Amino acid sequence: MITYIFRRLLLIIPTLLGIMTINFFIIQTSPGGPVEKMIMQMQGDNGSALDRITGSNQSEVVDSDSTVSSDSNFYKGSKGLDPELIKDIEKLYGFDKPILERYFLMLKSYIMFDFGDSFYKNSTVIELIKDKLPVSISLGIWSTLIIYIVSIPLGIRKALKHGSKFDIYTSSLIIIGTAIPGFLFAILLVILFAGGNYFDWFPLRGLFSEDFSQMSFLEQIKDYFWHLTLPITAMVIGGFATLTMLTKNSFLDEISKQYVTTAKAKGLTPTKVLYHHVFRNAMLIIISGFPAAFISMFFTGSLLIEVIFSLDGIGLLGFEATLYRDYPVMFATLYIFTLMGLVVSLISDLAYTWVDPRINFEKV
Repeated sequence: MITYIFRRLLLIIPTLLGIMTINFFIIQTSPGGPVEKMIMQMQGDNGSALDRITGSNQSEVVDSDSTVSSDSNFYKGSKGLDPELIKDIEKLYGFDKPILERYFLMLKSYIMFDFGDSFYKNSTVIELIKDKLPVSISLGIWSTLIIYIVSIPLGIRKALKHGSKFDIYTSSLIIIGTAIPGFLFAILLVILFAGGNYFDWFPLRGLFSEDFSQMSFLEQIKDYFWHLTLPITAMVIGGFATLTMLTKNSFLDEISKQYVTTAKAKGLTPTKVLYHHVFRNAMLIIISGFPAAFISMFFTGSLLIEVIFSLDGIGLLGFEATLYRDYPVMFATLYIFTLMGLVVSLISDLAYTWVDPRINFEKV
């Protein structure tokens, strides 16, 4: 097993390198980058963006009839701007260097976990991510734990009671949960319980109260979960439905197999058959889907929830970075997401051996 873990850790390096390389060249060569956005901003705000570049209070924009070099015409909307100004903008965002040089500089920095500074926020990328992580970690971990703790036992129960009233009633609730999008359910929770038209039981903003630092430890825990109640409730609704049905179908498929009949014929109790034989086989498909589900819940799945409940997390940070072409933030979040996904995938493989000791990755 040690050899397998070592091989997988080594495999993370080329996988991460390949993903970052493909995304770097696609994003860097696509139109609408930060230089073009700055040019468009300058054309529309009467020179205030120019002050940001030159550090001067007197913006000097060349008349639209002035001559512009062929290099500046590369950018859409650059006509009428001084070619030297275009070069200053390129230097500001690091586009004065060839694309290959930018690529290798990025790799060198990322090896040291140096992600540079944000283009549009007055902060380093590391500081931005550190500020947003508590929200994303809270939403991702608690939502995932609740979904798995509830859905797996419920799915097993539904498989054992297949066709009963319990199975029919819970399936009806699951279908309703699947039909309601998470963000729509979040809005409903706000209306009902967060000072909308009915009750004002839960806060609508932030992860903590303003006087959080002055509270006792137990009060801080209570305040923390008080703020998380509605966002997590909204996030887990759809996850319950998917995982519960996956668990039920997986266990139903295993229960109908010949080895279960043989085990019962040998006199094993239903409980032993279920948890000593069926469980470890049925859980493999559920474990295999954990990495994708965890990363999705941890980052992308929380975007709309963060917006609705005014929670400033990684999902919202990545979305804003993409919207404003904040390349350092975009690549840093992609790097971290990918690295976490690969590590979680390795942990998922190790969980296989815990559920079913017959699996031997040394032979893979």
